[in-house]
Amino acid sequence: MPDTQALVNDFLNKLKKRKIEGSQATARQTAELLRSVISQQRVPYMNQAGALIDAMKVVGEQLIAANPVELAVGNIVRRVLHIIREEDLSLTSAAISGMNLSAVSDDDDDGDRDDRPVLSAAAVAAAARSTLRPPSLHTLLEDIPDSAAVPHTSSSGGDSEGKSKSADKSTITRKLKHDVIEAVNELIQDITTCHEQIAEQAVEHIHQNEVILTLGSSRTVLEFLCAAKEKKRSFRVFVAEGAPRYQGHLLAKELVARGLQTTLITDSAVFAMISRVNMVIVGAHVVMANGGVIAPVGLNMVALAAQKHAVPFVVLAGSHKLCPLYPHNPEVLLNELRSPSELLDFGEFSDCMDFRSGTGSPLLHVVNPTFDYVPPKLVSLFITDTGGHNPSYMYRLIADYYSADDLVIQRKPTTGN
Repeated sequence: MPDTQALVNDFLNKLKKRKIEGSQATARQTAELLRSVISQQRVPYMNQAGALIDAMKVVGEQLIAANPVELAVGNIVRRVLHIIREEDLSLTSAAISGMNLSAVSDDDDDGDRDDRPVLSAAAVAAAARSTLRPPSLHTLLEDIPDSAAVPHTSSSGGDSEGKSKSADKSTITRKLKHDVIEAVNELIQDITTCHEQIAEQAVEHIHQNEVILTLGSSRTVLEFLCAAKEKKRSFRVFVAEGAPRYQGHLLAKELVARGLQTTLITDSAVFAMISRVNMVIVGAHVVMANGGVIAPVGLNMVALAAQKHAVPFVVLAGSHKLCPLYPHNPEVLLNELRSPSELLDFGEFSDCMDFRSGTGSPLLHVVNPTFDYVPPKLVSLFITDTGGHNPSYMYRLIADYYSADDLVIQRKPTTGN
């Protein structure tokens, strides 16, 4: 089995060199790496959750620093930290509930037992989360108590009680890592199938003979539109080319190959064409806690045009793109500049250099940002793998995936004697 640090270093190199394309691939590979770290992490008998959390923060801090603009990395690190806390809380609460049940069976008769309700692990976990935020509908549905979650056991005699407590403690010791790994496996599965889960909702939002506008290339958008086509919806798609990388050309070819009526337009023609459009459907790089969207450059212009003509602006995003941070947080890097060669050939650029001064200082500067920020007031609807949500609800949805203690990923400082 490869060494954990070797796996981490290899993934760090990929992040630094931008060798992983797309938020979904980045999120999935991050989750797989953290699963490997957890499985190989040696934990003490006591405070296992604390040891796993510290290990995740050490690795997570390195991953986030390797590519700060890829916020999906930090999202997955925080999701895994939340999973560890939830599983530890669930196991601890189950053990406490089991001891309460044993005490009730030993000391109380059947009549008194009915007057002393015992909270299930899910109920205790929900109560703990409610101290951080008001419960959302998603949380309430997720935390329905299950009578099978707390086994009913009785003890007879001190020796039997001692053995039961010892067994409970060893069970918690064995189960924590196993349960965390199982939950991370479910997270990886959700990331892998997010396109299909979002695409299943297409028929609810795209109607007959509509005109849809999008910009650039997004696999989520591609699958969403094709899913509507498979449901016998007849509609036309306008694709803005997404200069300077012209990813819209790729999307247009894919749509035509799948049998959709497609019109390719320049980015500057969006405002001229928006009056013919029924809905704008776009992908996102990341969705912030306030409902703002970091998206490919040019989408803010599209959103403003849609608002001007009262056209719904719909954003598709998997849950791995939901970020618990706000745009003003110092940990958030909203943009990065790409190579000027995407706009000008190096030969053309060198012709604009002033060599007479002897410094080679350019008279022409090229700025090529990667992303736009779309404020929440310009977004009509978010469609995620859990359904459709208004921008004002996003912070509540995001709060269900993260713990407040993990918003800032920072390892504990070492103190010397």
